[in-house]
Amino acid sequence: MKIAIIGAAGKAGTHLLREAILRKLDVTAILKNAATLSVENVSNIEKNLFDLTKGDLVPFDIIINAFAPLPGEEHLHISAGHHLISLLGGTSKKLFVIGCSGCLFVDEKKTKRLMEEEEYPKDLLASSKAQLQNLRNFEKSSIHWTYVIPSAMFDSEGPRTGHYMKGEEHMLVNSQFNSYISYADFAVAMLDEIEKSEHHNTCFTVVSENVTAAS
Repeated sequence: MKIAIIGAAGKAGTHLLREAILRKLDVTAILKNAATLSVENVSNIEKNLFDLTKGDLVPFDIIINAFAPLPGEEHLHISAGHHLISLLGGTSKKLFVIGCSGCLFVDEKKTKRLMEEEEYPKDLLASSKAQLQNLRNFEKSSIHWTYVIPSAMFDSEGPRTGHYMKGEEHMLVNSQFNSYISYADFAVAMLDEIEKSEHHNTCFTVVSENVTAAS
């Protein structure tokens, strides 16, 4: 199994890359500038996501989209999704996408998403709306995909515990009643899914204990 990580120099991408290397998986980083890669001795393709071709992705079985647009460019989530759908159509390759907690439902009847709550941060709203549209586009597509949604508190500094709980489209909380996941444990969950392949053309979410807050 060969894995490509788009946006491998970003926060989420770096954790995914390190987790893949830890598991001794065959992984390649795809990024705009190879000089920004913080992980040494890893294969890489220095190319903008939007310049990728079908030929670039031929060697890979799994493509992870960890691309994170800059503030004000949230619409690029949708553009990136369209581009990857066009590249992967008619292939057996599988796309894994990092979603946004704003897409999670907060009620059992699935009538309200987290982004619709009054206290949801306004600076995250544009990204959440774009990511929801991205998800809807995947649902209409013919490609193979899995959309992995982090908890509301997505902690780039949190440790790797290797433990988490999974759900589907509803926001989960831990024993502290917090919707929390570290980037490191999110990477564990995504790589576990890649190896086990339990979610096909659907989304799931993960939550873990905040061991830093508990100590």
